[in-house]
Amino acid sequence: MRYTDQIGHTISLDAPPVRIVSVVPSQTELLYDLGADVTGITKFCVHPESWFREKTRVGGTKQLHIDKITELRPDLIVANKEENEREQIEALAQRFPVWTSDIHTLEESLEMIYSLGEILDKRTAAGEIAGRISGGFSSIRPLYPSVPTAYFIWRDPWMVAGGDTFINDMLRRCGLRNVFEDLRRYPSVTLPQLAASGVKRVLLSSEPYPFKSKHIDEIREYLPDAEIALVDGEMFSWYGSRLMHAPPYFNELLDIFR
Repeated sequence: MRYTDQIGHTISLDAPPVRIVSVVPSQTELLYDLGADVTGITKFCVHPESWFREKTRVGGTKQLHIDKITELRPDLIVANKEENEREQIEALAQRFPVWTSDIHTLEESLEMIYSLGEILDKRTAAGEIAGRISGGFSSIRPLYPSVPTAYFIWRDPWMVAGGDTFINDMLRRCGLRNVFEDLRRYPSVTLPQLAASGVKRVLLSSEPYPFKSKHIDEIREYLPDAEIALVDGEMFSWYGSRLMHAPPYFNELLDIFR
């Protein structure tokens, strides 16, 4: 069977893969929930905890240990265009089948779930997961009118989610208008620039930078009247089966904001 991934690369498989290496945390969790198994994961693949403790770790998402992956002799590597380094993925693709996702929206995440379900012969499980996600997102009660919002992912330098990110799509579905939606990817911004943006709400993610209450105080010096909150980054940025849990979290958060 031939399968084309989300960056247009086609792989050929003779049978559903059994020696899978996942180098993307949110997709590792999805593989577990699909009922698949893996032989290797990254050090950031913290869900499920049992896999995090037991499975062979093959480095970080940006610094894969090619030798360890090679030793595992995978019949499928599951990667992501943004989270993994292109050079490493291309090198692995010379030796092993690599299926790469490229996700900016909820629709693309559902497409990824269905695609992996087909490759792994887990179509029923994939349909159930995608159905739960779709149903959950239809229940979100977005803020109206939308609220000018900034979503920070890093400090030193301060970095925000731009308009072409999956995070931006999650914000939009919550009725949170990204004040930096005209910028791409994860641009650096200054706090004076933030103060001049017209922002009314600032969200500080739990990952990849572990923002704490002290960082709220830093930003409040520039935005004394804005609402600033710590949020669960997995809910805004993990585009696998964790999306089943995101809508209830969003509704609870939005009820606080109303």
